[in-house]
Amino acid sequence: MTNEMNKENAVEEKKEAVKKDAQGLFSSISNFLSELLDFRDDTDRDETVAAIKADIPFKGATAWILVCSIMVASVGLNANSTAVVIGAMLISPLMGPILGVGLSIAINDIDTLKKSLINLLTMIVLSLLTAFLFFWLFPLSEDTSELMGRTRPDIRDVLIAFFGGLALIIARTKRGTIASVIFGVAIATALMPPLCTAGYGLAKGNWEYFGGAMYLFGINTIFIALATFLVLKLLRFPMLKYANSKKRKRIARLASLVAIIVMIPAFWTFLTVLQESKYERDYKSYVENEIETNPNLWLQRKVLDKDNKRISLFFNGDVSDEMISDLQNEKRNYENLVDFDLVINANKTRSADRLNQSLDRAYADLDEKDNIIDGLQKQIITLEENITSLNQLIESSNTNKDAISFSSLSRDAKVRFNDLEFFGYAKMLESKDFINIDTVNVANVRWKVALNDSIVLAKERALQKWLKEELKVDTVYIRRN
Repeated sequence: MTNEMNKENAVEEKKEAVKKDAQGLFSSISNFLSELLDFRDDTDRDETVAAIKADIPFKGATAWILVCSIMVASVGLNANSTAVVIGAMLISPLMGPILGVGLSIAINDIDTLKKSLINLLTMIVLSLLTAFLFFWLFPLSEDTSELMGRTRPDIRDVLIAFFGGLALIIARTKRGTIASVIFGVAIATALMPPLCTAGYGLAKGNWEYFGGAMYLFGINTIFIALATFLVLKLLRFPMLKYANSKKRKRIARLASLVAIIVMIPAFWTFLTVLQESKYERDYKSYVENEIETNPNLWLQRKVLDKDNKRISLFFNGDVSDEMISDLQNEKRNYENLVDFDLVINANKTRSADRLNQSLDRAYADLDEKDNIIDGLQKQIITLEENITSLNQLIESSNTNKDAISFSSLSRDAKVRFNDLEFFGYAKMLESKDFINIDTVNVANVRWKVALNDSIVLAKERALQKWLKEELKVDTVYIRRN
């Protein structure tokens, strides 16, 4: 009995020891995570507020910097250059008023809110006007992948804007602001390219581009401001105090109302973009898995109409009723496409038989063209033979019977002296005393440039000797071109 009680006591003591160890481990992990993730102690509230307010005003140099950055971004988008677009993001001053909106709502500063909204609106108008003028006047404007990438926002853009805004305001509140984080957020959130794309849409009269780009800019603006608001509230930045208690309450209510107004569209935008992203995901999976892998289907074009919940598929060739029914049934396996109507557009006049007939006709046309080319080649050969005969006839009519044909002479000269690039031969009349006239044989030659003078002289002596033997003359002058 005593042994059993001792065993039970020992077990209880071990349990207590394990509990204490677990509590100690949990406490150590909690302390470690708290020290790792807590950034409240490293916050400089006064300096943060002053720095954000200093970046809000928009005039003078800031305005010109914005115009220059818009021009650089527009050129980069037009040239489809990612590097140029990134450079424009780094020099853009658009972030200041957006942080000012989040700050003013968080600390109930209605004056700063007014100033931030006015400066933000001014920046947007100036940016749109600059981009509009560039794309309207520039003659090489065209749709590029960089431009198209800013017309259809999805859930990833929302997440980039929100977490980029979080990183930005956390870096701003830290003692000794981390400049590299600010530059990185400027690149990641990409406030500048959507405004340039919106200006492009205005210049081209494409309201779909304009609306999509402004939608993306709105997402970035709202979620950066929202992230700023949440972080400053979490850090418990002091609320602005007013001497009049009624005014303080009224401004607090107004700031809260503005915060709610900002958060509602942000939440609605998140849900809308999330749902559209789900549509896109299931739509791509449906097309890849059910259509593109089917060897009996030849998909030419596809259209996803999310507003009217319709999928339009355009096929080349006939699509049987059984295949259409199968595609309808497969669509039900994709949760977000269940409510979509599937519209099949098949070109029944271009069945497999007709495609084979078209292919046979194409082969016949190619054969006919080959026959025509063969006939032309024979005609060319005949013309070359006629030209050779005419040359020989001309030479025979211009020379005496003992003369050698120039064609034969030039060919033999090239065979014997491979470095010749030019050869000419003629009989020339000359007079040394302007009374007596002599006939001399002259050969004009040009040698390859790579030959040095000593080799050229040796070859010219050999050529002169050979020409004397061939022409049966005593003297031949060699002249170099």
